[in-house]
Amino acid sequence: MAKPTTLGELRAAGHEPTTVRAELRRNLKAALTAGKSIVPSILGYDDTVVPEVQNAILSGHHMILLGERGQAKSRLIRGLVGLLDEAVPAVEGCEIHCDPMAPICRRCSARAEAEGDALGVSWIVREDRYGEKLATPDVSMADLIGEIDPIKVAEGRYLADEDTIHFGLVPRSHRGIFAINELPDLMEKIQVGLFNLMEERDIQIRGFKVRLPVDIVIIASANPEDYTSRGRIITPLKDRFDAQIRTHYPRDTQTEIAIVEQEVPATDRDGCPVRIPDFMKSVVAGLTFEARAAGDINQSSGVSVRATLNNYETLIANAERRAIVLGEQEIVPRISDLHAVSTSMLGKLEFEYTGEERSEQEAFERLVNRAVLAVFDETFSPATLQTVVGYFEGGWGVEVSDQMPAAEYLEGIGAIPGLREAISELGPFESPALMASATEFILEGLHLHQKLNREVSGGRITYRG
Repeated sequence: MAKPTTLGELRAAGHEPTTVRAELRRNLKAALTAGKSIVPSILGYDDTVVPEVQNAILSGHHMILLGERGQAKSRLIRGLVGLLDEAVPAVEGCEIHCDPMAPICRRCSARAEAEGDALGVSWIVREDRYGEKLATPDVSMADLIGEIDPIKVAEGRYLADEDTIHFGLVPRSHRGIFAINELPDLMEKIQVGLFNLMEERDIQIRGFKVRLPVDIVIIASANPEDYTSRGRIITPLKDRFDAQIRTHYPRDTQTEIAIVEQEVPATDRDGCPVRIPDFMKSVVAGLTFEARAAGDINQSSGVSVRATLNNYETLIANAERRAIVLGEQEIVPRISDLHAVSTSMLGKLEFEYTGEERSEQEAFERLVNRAVLAVFDETFSPATLQTVVGYFEGGWGVEVSDQMPAAEYLEGIGAIPGLREAISELGPFESPALMASATEFILEGLHLHQKLNREVSGGRITYRG
């Protein structure tokens, strides 16, 4: 059916004004009844963050999400836009989306009185009812609240006339959701203006006070350390956020891997299949977990999930480059590809050295070693690989490299007793590229258990007894 285009048609259709809180509550109840997730793209929050967000919506609360970087705070907020109605009626031409049956600005009120049922109606989709701003010290009152428009003054309007105001992002999100990221970075003056709009429903611009009862749900995000730091947030504004919700990183590597598989699917590249062994996925996820637990890394800023995603992408890229150069038909990452991950990892870490000074590269290599060792120990015990170790103790050695063709690994696999059986424990690896990857993983695990020596020279790694 065609949507009403005038106020008279809207009344005849039985439209009744509703608040955005009631709208969110109604749609959330429908989603819960149907068993639908409100943020299906976010993994690991079903039993922790999501229930708290649902409680806040049912309570009609403004929310602040506290968490370190890379915890899907912004994605969570944007996902809540899906709880708004698909489209709502607004006064045609109104910059703050006034409801035709309950306008809040002077201009729309005057138009409704003068035009009556002939007042034009437009329909605003849910995406246009969402506003977002990254808080920085240079954000002004004009950005968030509004400012006197000199063009309107030049047209002959008085400064005391509400029509001279050019509204900012918050009033323009009337009847919707407004998100402000990194709230503590707002200057105190702007925080006061935001507080007035949330509590007193008025705005003050250059001494001119306008009563503007905006209907809006404000959701903010902040780093916990900044939010709790004295002087970063004015107390009255902090008190107006009814719900304080703590986000977190994935609690286990399985969830981290699931996020990686969702965000970076291993699709074919130019017809060349991408195959990632499970142990390599676990190493990439484990590297991030090791960084989050490392004492020489500043944990207050966090280690983002984006680090895992970028590392995974870099790992695949290095394997793809090898496949292109060597003309191989399969893209499979190896342990020797992990050195490339430093380019995507180190820029996301903030090191805190105490005592002996170490280079960032050395710190990165220790994280990689711990991650590889942890994954290795989930599958193997050095004692079960004694036959492999015995081959090297007999004076033999093996050389590997991230630029070595996979086919060259097959000769070593056939020559080293027990190695093929060990590879089979990792999976049904039938292709040379997968077997090369498994070989490097086993040899590196034995080295980290001090069963083999490792020498690195010019990008080539040699394992000996």
